[in-house]
Amino acid sequence: MILEIVKYGHPALRAKGKRIEAVNEKIRKLAEDMFATMKDAEGVGLAAQQVGVPVQLCVLDTRDVPNRPSRMKIDGKEINFDDYMPLALINPEVEKIGPLVLGGEGCLSFPGISADVARPEAVTVKATGLDGNPIEFEAKGLLARAVQHEHDHLHGILFIDRLNKKERDRVDRDVRRIAAQNS
Repeated sequence: MILEIVKYGHPALRAKGKRIEAVNEKIRKLAEDMFATMKDAEGVGLAAQQVGVPVQLCVLDTRDVPNRPSRMKIDGKEINFDDYMPLALINPEVEKIGPLVLGGEGCLSFPGISADVARPEAVTVKATGLDGNPIEFEAKGLLARAVQHEHDHLHGILFIDRLNKKERDRVDRDVRRIAAQNS
C-alpha cells in the first residue's frame, strides 16, 4: 500500500524514532509499504518518520541511479550490491568514515528542493534486517549518503539542518513555503 509522505512542518519529522524491540508482521508490513511508497515517489530512501511513524526503520534502494554509483562491502570484501537491494535497516548504528564530501541531496518530505550537503564519503552500518538477523556492511557513494540521510531522519535531523549558510539561504524561501503549507 502506498502511504502518505509527510512534508516539512509535520511533527513526526522532528521525532526521534523509538527502538524496535521485535521484528514482527506489523514491522514487516510497514517496511513493505515503505518500499512501495519510496518506489512510487521515485526516491532512494525513506524513513518511518516520513510516513508519520517515529520508529527506527528506514528503507533504501539506490540501484536506479547509475550516474551516482554505490559500493558495498561485507567482511571487508566488495559484494554485488544489487544482491542486497532493496534494503531495510532496523535500529541502525552508523559510523562515519573519511573526509566530508559535498553532494546533492533532496528529500521526499521537501518536494522540489535539493541542496549540496557535506557528509563523510563512507559509513559502516550495523542494523537488524527484516528477517530479524543482524547485518553489517560498509557503504560508499550514493548508498553511504542515503544511509546517513535516512539515519538522520530516525533521530529527527533533517538535511536542511546540515546545510552551510549559503545553501540554507538559497533554499530558505522554498523551505518556509513548505512549512507554511504543512504546519
